[in-house]
Amino acid sequence: MIDLTKPWPLGLDSRRWPLFCFAIVLGVALLAQIDIWASRSTIAWPDQWRAPFFFITDYGLSDWVLIPSLAIFILALLAALALKDLPRLAARELAALSGFVFLGVGVPGLMANLIKRLVGRGRPTEFEVSGAFSFQNVFNDWNFQSFPSGHTTTAIALAFVIGFLWPRLFAVFFAIGVLVSFSRVPIGMHYPTDVFGGVLVGMLGAYLVRNFFARRSWLFETLPDGRMVVRPFSAIPALFQRARE
Repeated sequence: MIDLTKPWPLGLDSRRWPLFCFAIVLGVALLAQIDIWASRSTIAWPDQWRAPFFFITDYGLSDWVLIPSLAIFILALLAALALKDLPRLAARELAALSGFVFLGVGVPGLMANLIKRLVGRGRPTEFEVSGAFSFQNVFNDWNFQSFPSGHTTTAIALAFVIGFLWPRLFAVFFAIGVLVSFSRVPIGMHYPTDVFGGVLVGMLGAYLVRNFFARRSWLFETLPDGRMVVRPFSAIPALFQRARE
């Protein structure tokens, strides 16, 4: 299993980044060889085979994560300004937690949308007219915003965000993220290379936000050996304990 406490995944450090970038380019080049086959063959599956993927794919929508987390962040921030003592500390912890979830999913999503605009790759819906490797860079609409997959980015970023906070839940959320990623191909929204790009943006974007928080000692702390771990919540459990008494 991935060690989520390390600054970057896959053993990345300053020496390995060039090799990692080369591996990304190679991975995209290899997956591009099966893009057409994978897309056209899975779209041609019987409707009963494709139906579950239309259901699971909506998990990759970002609104169900971003809207609640932003609302909780704003309310917690207001509460922290109005309350005192233990309730104020609990509100601050809740604001930090919800703020991290919002940014941990939102920043990778924003990165994906910017890349979509810049790359401008045609979706599988454009295959019959433009082929699998048609591009309208920068100035484009939804039909030419295929790379990377936004749903994949959201699902994978959420898995890492949850993993940073509650490591035992990472495997479950990552498995769901993989299913969402795979679903984008048979429902005809993306090619395998788009999904691959979404996985990378979601993963690296979540790490980027976690590292930003850790360097400022927000919610996370950096240990002497360089590992980054979530700070223990103290005020929220104490507030719940007080409520039970």
